[in-house]
Amino acid sequence: MIKDIYIIDSSSLMELNKHNAMDVYISVWKNINELIKNDRLIAPKEVLNEIQGYDDNLAKWGKEQKKLFKNPTSEQIEIVKRILKEYPALINVDAKHSADPWVIALAITSQVTLIKVKRIVVTEEKLRGSKVKIPYVCSKMDIESIDIVELFRAEDWKF
Repeated sequence: MIKDIYIIDSSSLMELNKHNAMDVYISVWKNINELIKNDRLIAPKEVLNEIQGYDDNLAKWGKEQKKLFKNPTSEQIEIVKRILKEYPALINVDAKHSADPWVIALAITSQVTLIKVKRIVVTEEKLRGSKVKIPYVCSKMDIESIDIVELFRAEDWKF
Protein backbone atom coordinates (compact mmCIF):
# COMPACT_ATOMS: atom_id res chain seq x y z
CA MET A 1 0.00 0.00 0.00
CA ILE A 2 1.33 3.42 -0.96
CA LYS A 3 1.20 5.96 1.84
CA ASP A 4 0.69 9.70 1.58
CA ILE A 5 3.61 12.10 1.93
CA TYR A 6 3.03 15.20 4.02
CA ILE A 7 4.90 18.46 3.47
CA ILE A 8 4.58 20.47 6.66
CA ASP A 9 4.64 24.24 7.09
CA SER A 10 6.09 25.99 10.13
CA SER A 11 2.59 27.13 11.16
CA SER A 12 1.57 23.51 11.81
CA LEU A 13 4.72 22.70 13.77
CA MET A 14 4.26 25.84 15.86
CA GLU A 15 0.59 25.10 16.48
CA LEU A 16 1.35 21.48 17.37
CA ASN A 17 4.05 22.57 19.80
CA LYS A 18 1.85 25.28 21.32
CA HIS A 19 -0.98 22.88 22.20
CA ASN A 20 0.96 19.61 22.61
CA ALA A 21 4.09 20.18 24.69
CA MET A 22 6.71 17.59 23.78
CA ASP A 23 7.32 16.54 27.38
CA VAL A 24 3.59 16.01 28.06
CA TYR A 25 2.13 14.73 24.75
CA ILE A 26 4.82 12.16 24.12
CA SER A 27 2.68 9.88 21.92
CA VAL A 28 1.80 12.76 19.57
CA TRP A 29 5.48 13.54 18.97
CA LYS A 30 6.34 9.83 18.76
CA ASN A 31 3.89 9.52 15.86
CA ILE A 32 5.30 12.65 14.18
CA ASN A 33 8.82 11.25 14.55
CA GLU A 34 7.69 7.94 13.05
CA LEU A 35 6.37 9.74 9.95
CA ILE A 36 9.73 11.52 9.66
CA LYS A 37 11.66 8.27 10.07
CA ASN A 38 9.62 6.70 7.28
CA ASP A 39 10.13 9.69 4.93
CA ARG A 40 6.43 10.50 5.03
CA LEU A 41 6.75 13.89 6.71
CA ILE A 42 9.11 16.40 5.13
CA ALA A 43 9.65 20.14 5.08
CA PRO A 44 11.88 22.58 3.25
CA LYS A 45 14.90 23.89 5.14
CA GLU A 46 13.23 27.33 5.24
CA VAL A 47 10.67 25.91 7.72
CA LEU A 48 13.55 25.14 10.10
CA ASN A 49 14.74 28.74 9.71
CA GLU A 50 11.26 30.01 10.63
CA ILE A 51 10.86 27.86 13.75
CA GLN A 52 14.32 28.80 15.07
CA GLY A 53 12.97 32.12 16.30
CA TYR A 54 9.71 30.76 17.68
CA ASP A 55 10.32 28.52 20.68
CA ASP A 56 13.47 27.06 22.21
CA ASN A 57 12.03 23.52 22.57
CA LEU A 58 10.73 23.47 19.00
CA ALA A 59 13.99 24.96 17.71
CA LYS A 60 16.03 22.31 19.54
CA TRP A 61 13.76 19.54 18.24
CA GLY A 62 14.02 20.97 14.73
CA LYS A 63 17.81 20.96 14.77
CA GLU A 64 17.73 17.25 15.65
CA GLN A 65 15.48 16.36 12.68
CA LYS A 66 18.04 15.60 9.97
CA LYS A 67 15.52 13.62 7.84
CA LEU A 68 12.70 16.16 8.07
CA PHE A 69 14.26 19.26 6.55
CA LYS A 70 15.25 19.16 2.88
CA ASN A 71 17.73 21.46 1.21
CA PRO A 72 16.37 23.22 -1.87
CA THR A 73 17.12 21.75 -5.27
CA SER A 74 17.71 23.76 -8.43
CA GLU A 75 14.30 22.57 -9.66
CA GLN A 76 12.63 23.88 -6.49
CA ILE A 77 14.41 27.22 -6.86
CA GLU A 78 12.93 27.57 -10.36
CA ILE A 79 9.47 26.56 -9.09
CA VAL A 80 9.67 29.13 -6.29
CA LYS A 81 10.54 31.81 -8.85
CA ARG A 82 7.48 30.85 -10.92
CA ILE A 83 5.23 30.77 -7.84
CA LEU A 84 6.37 34.21 -6.70
CA LYS A 85 6.01 35.65 -10.19
CA GLU A 86 2.38 34.52 -10.27
CA TYR A 87 1.60 35.02 -6.55
CA PRO A 88 3.92 37.76 -5.19
CA ALA A 89 1.61 38.34 -2.19
CA LEU A 90 2.42 34.83 -0.92
CA ILE A 91 5.40 36.24 0.97
CA ASN A 92 5.90 39.19 3.26
CA VAL A 93 8.89 41.01 1.79
CA ASP A 94 9.73 42.41 5.25
CA ALA A 95 9.91 38.97 6.88
CA LYS A 96 13.32 37.48 7.61
CA HIS A 97 12.19 34.04 6.40
CA SER A 98 9.32 32.92 4.19
CA ALA A 99 8.83 29.19 3.83
CA ASP A 100 5.45 29.24 2.06
CA PRO A 101 6.64 29.05 -1.57
CA TRP A 102 9.28 26.47 -0.57
CA VAL A 103 6.61 24.25 1.03
CA ILE A 104 4.62 24.31 -2.23
CA ALA A 105 7.72 23.71 -4.38
CA LEU A 106 8.69 20.72 -2.24
CA ALA A 107 5.16 19.33 -2.64
CA ILE A 108 5.41 19.69 -6.41
CA THR A 109 8.79 17.97 -6.66
CA SER A 110 7.83 15.23 -4.19
CA GLN A 111 5.39 13.76 -6.69
CA VAL A 112 8.07 12.86 -9.21
CA THR A 113 8.60 9.16 -8.54
CA LEU A 114 7.98 5.93 -10.39
CA ILE A 115 5.17 5.16 -7.97
CA LYS A 116 2.44 7.79 -7.80
CA VAL A 117 2.19 9.09 -4.25
CA LYS A 118 -0.30 11.55 -2.87
CA ARG A 119 1.47 14.60 -1.52
CA ILE A 120 -0.41 16.74 0.95
CA VAL A 121 0.61 20.11 2.34
CA VAL A 122 0.00 20.52 6.08
CA THR A 123 -0.56 24.12 7.18
CA GLU A 124 -2.68 26.00 9.69
CA GLU A 125 -3.39 28.68 7.10
CA LYS A 126 -6.98 28.58 5.87
CA LEU A 127 -8.49 29.14 2.43
CA ARG A 128 -10.31 32.47 2.64
CA GLY A 129 -11.63 33.55 -0.74
CA SER A 130 -8.79 34.64 -2.99
CA LYS A 131 -6.43 35.66 -0.17
CA VAL A 132 -2.99 34.50 -1.29
CA LYS A 133 -1.91 31.94 1.29
CA ILE A 134 -0.64 28.37 0.99
CA PRO A 135 -4.14 26.79 0.61
CA TYR A 136 -5.08 29.20 -2.19
CA VAL A 137 -1.90 28.55 -4.21
CA CYS A 138 -2.19 24.81 -3.54
CA SER A 139 -5.76 24.81 -4.83
CA LYS A 140 -4.60 26.53 -8.04
CA MET A 141 -1.85 23.92 -8.46
CA ASP A 142 -4.03 20.89 -7.69
CA ILE A 143 -2.27 20.11 -4.40
CA GLU A 144 -4.31 19.09 -1.38
CA SER A 145 -3.77 21.07 1.82
CA ILE A 146 -4.93 20.12 5.32
CA ASP A 147 -4.26 21.20 8.89
CA ILE A 148 -2.46 19.20 11.58
CA VAL A 149 -5.66 17.74 13.07
CA GLU A 150 -6.71 16.53 9.61
CA LEU A 151 -3.30 14.81 9.36
CA PHE A 152 -4.09 13.05 12.65
CA ARG A 153 -7.43 11.90 11.18
CA ALA A 154 -5.88 10.81 7.88
CA GLU A 155 -3.38 8.69 9.81
CA ASP A 156 -6.17 7.42 12.12
CA TRP A 157 -4.32 8.61 15.22
CA LYS A 158 -6.27 8.60 18.48
CA PHE A 159 -4.91 10.13 21.66
